[in-house]
Amino acid sequence: MAINKVGSKGIEDNSVAAVDFAPGTVTSVKLADDAVTNAKLSNSTITASGTSIALGASGTLNNQFIDWQSVITSNTTMVAGRGYFVNTTGGAVSMTLPASASIGDLVVIKDYAGTFATNKLTILRNSHKIQGVANDSLIGTNRASLVLIYVDATKGWLYTDEHNVTDLEKNIFVAATGGTVATTGDFKIHTFTGDGNFVVSAGVGPVAVVDYLVIAGGGGGGSWAGGGGGAGGYRESHSTPVSGPYTASPTATPTGLSVSAQTYPVTVGAGGANAPSYPARASRAPGSNSIFSTITSAGGGKGRSDSGDSGPGGIDGGSGGGGYGDEPTVGTGNTPPVSPPQGNNGNTGYASNPVYAGGGGGGATGAGGSASAPTGGAGGAGATSSINGTPTARAGGGGGGGNVPNVGPATAGGGPGGSSGNGPVGTAGTANTGGGGGASGQVTGPGGSPTAGASGAGGKGIVIIRYKFQ
Repeated sequence: MAINKVGSKGIEDNSVAAVDFAPGTVTSVKLADDAVTNAKLSNSTITASGTSIALGASGTLNNQFIDWQSVITSNTTMVAGRGYFVNTTGGAVSMTLPASASIGDLVVIKDYAGTFATNKLTILRNSHKIQGVANDSLIGTNRASLVLIYVDATKGWLYTDEHNVTDLEKNIFVAATGGTVATTGDFKIHTFTGDGNFVVSAGVGPVAVVDYLVIAGGGGGGSWAGGGGGAGGYRESHSTPVSGPYTASPTATPTGLSVSAQTYPVTVGAGGANAPSYPARASRAPGSNSIFSTITSAGGGKGRSDSGDSGPGGIDGGSGGGGYGDEPTVGTGNTPPVSPPQGNNGNTGYASNPVYAGGGGGGATGAGGSASAPTGGAGGAGATSSINGTPTARAGGGGGGGNVPNVGPATAGGGPGGSSGNGPVGTAGTANTGGGGGASGQVTGPGGSPTAGASGAGGKGIVIIRYKFQ
């Protein structure tokens, strides 16, 4: 009887070789269904890109084939298996590693425009380690090309391929002492309310960066319906990779300050002295500078007193002092000039005998108000920042002095500046905010003669430094 099919039991293992068949004599129709199974093959799985898959099964390969994305110009969270052309021409960019990762996951980065040395690339670790260390990476070499692969929780992401890169593990963390220190999450905050030293410890990388708020002392207010004192110069930086996503003032620069292992003296400017009661009305003074490293904020300009004004110091400064009624000159803010501006101008007073009133001193974010008899001008608006963890208004201008007995409402400084003296005296700028001093009002003295009370002194400045420490 002819044999049409041969089952697996009819053939011993390894008993039939290819040489036993004439070419083309055994085709699929000659074989019984399922006669040749995976079990008859020497291997029953295939391994691809480190992943074993059973024959006849399906599986997912690790991210070995890179899906390149369009050019990146802003902060981006990366996805495993993708490549990123990063263009930092317009400013520094942060690329965040994926929140979760599995062994073999890859990400690839290429410097698109050759600008990493000018505007650096930060690789944020997103709770994973990089090269086995809980550090972000800062890449500062033009034309850098990077491949990172995830291994495990111990080593995290490792650089498996890098080209034209001088240093992949620049430590952007800071260790330092000085001032009053507070901790919020991964960030340290050093607050200086008086002179001191910010001491950066040894071992910190060469590109460690801090953010800062440096406010000078506010100017003293004028007397005899004089001008309000200008706020102390206000200078702030805020970069999220450096010190986290708090709300900074609208004047903050996005560029922090590089520090290295050394001691940085800190100077906190005093507020300008006030003018005592008549007749010593012209003795008020501007505020003093505050200094941290290369950042100097100028003291606020003093507010003008009456036309007999001959007090020490100038009315120009971080923010300018307000003018007296019959004296058109007002203080100019942002003196000396810096960018972004550290303050604003004072404003003019009012004079129409016998009524006089002073203009408001400038503040961090607004000019002083002009006087409107019998009320002195309002102090210029200050600035609010949460660099210390709490939204705080600082560096408002002092209010201008009013005329009494034609009393108008008291005029407060913009933020923590001093109130005007629509009454016998002006109030001081708030301490450690750099607020300008409020001017004193013109009052009627004994026998009906006009006189003046004391004005308010400028508020002392402050220096705050914030950075990532882990």
